[in-house]
Amino acid sequence: MKALYKPLSLVVSTGGAMLAGSVFKQLWTKVTGESNAPEATDRTYAFWEVVAAAAVQGAIFGAVKAAVDRAGAAGYEKATGSWPGDE
Repeated sequence: MKALYKPLSLVVSTGGAMLAGSVFKQLWTKVTGESNAPEATDRTYAFWEVVAAAAVQGAIFGAVKAAVDRAGAAGYEKATGSWPGDE
């Protein structure tokens, strides 16, 4: 059963990453009015702005990844009757 979960997990994780990127971009645009977050090497932003943007982006990616991975595992359990990782 593990062999079945691996490809499913990859697809779900990729979708989660795309979702997280979209959520972050929408939030960033709403809060700052700018379409893109600052890059670490962009001189026009203060150090704290770059670090704050990275922290918010990391928090969003972490939360979305956990939610998507958990939902994928629950869906797998519902479909197969076993929780991924249980042996």
